[in-house]
Amino acid sequence: MQNGTIRGHAVLLKGRSGIGKFHFARFLAKSLLCKNPVADHMACGDCVSCNWFEQQTHPDCVILSPEAMLSDSTNAVQPDAENSPPDESKLKKKPGQQISISQIRELDDFVYLSGHQSGYKMVLIYPAEAMNSAASNALLKKLEEPPAQVLFILVSHQPQLLLPTIRSRCQQIAMPVPDADAAMEWLRQSSATHDTDKLRALLALSGYAPLAALALEESHAAHRKFIDSIRKAEQLDPLAAAEGLHNLDLVMTVEWLQKWCYDLLSCRISGVTRFHPDDESHIRTLCQRIEPQSVLAYLRFLNTRQALARHPLQAKLFLEDLFIRYAGLFAPALSGLTQGAD
Repeated sequence: MQNGTIRGHAVLLKGRSGIGKFHFARFLAKSLLCKNPVADHMACGDCVSCNWFEQQTHPDCVILSPEAMLSDSTNAVQPDAENSPPDESKLKKKPGQQISISQIRELDDFVYLSGHQSGYKMVLIYPAEAMNSAASNALLKKLEEPPAQVLFILVSHQPQLLLPTIRSRCQQIAMPVPDADAAMEWLRQSSATHDTDKLRALLALSGYAPLAALALEESHAAHRKFIDSIRKAEQLDPLAAAEGLHNLDLVMTVEWLQKWCYDLLSCRISGVTRFHPDDESHIRTLCQRIEPQSVLAYLRFLNTRQALARHPLQAKLFLEDLFIRYAGLFAPALSGLTQGAD
């Protein structure tokens, strides 16, 4: 921003899920609409424009998100939406998970007619990769011939899924992950718990994305149960583990298994444990029993199962398959049998 303005007509905020991109985008829009901005052109929070914005009724601001993410109020998304990035396969197969062409077309009157107030009109699109092909092309036409005083703010966890022509017409800003100390301080202020060790474990599990870490707080006990079930590979009973964990969310369970196996592979190759520092001693012991190529193959397998985890299926059978193959990483003979079953 320079003198309360933005260079260009479109901004793409990109970065890891859970670091606050959407909250930043909202504050940016609010600041540009504010009638009495304070230092550094930030929103005052008291003027009529700021009040409209907080009440989600500002006539010069539209927020587009998939219908499934919209709250009952117009121009609003759920506050925890930052922690639920859409999966490409999910977007293609489930209605309401995409930003549709009709939503983009409904912008016509908003962007081409005069605004309620002098100054900017804001279009915030979150997450931008949720636009289907038709919606992307419809937006591209607007970006190619940008209306005056309209700023498009696109927020994306996966900018590589956007059309290259859309990316090229945006000022791209990579949003950084906050440093660990700043993230921990924010978590202490925002979390209901004062257990520093727990907060540190949640932050590591989230990849140091603090909003994502906060969202993981409720599932911390379930995650510990999961880790306790798989970390002693020699005692792992895949069928019993599936029976004990089948009530967990399958997408979340696959993600936990991906992060655990990533740490096994990372520790074996580089000696670094990223997601599970509290279990480093167990990981160091386990990783000596694996073959890196086998773990890479298993991680690729988990990537395919992540998409299937979003569909109705037999949770117990699904988990049995995952855990039998996981156990095979530590028993070469079993590994050969399970890979042959593919």
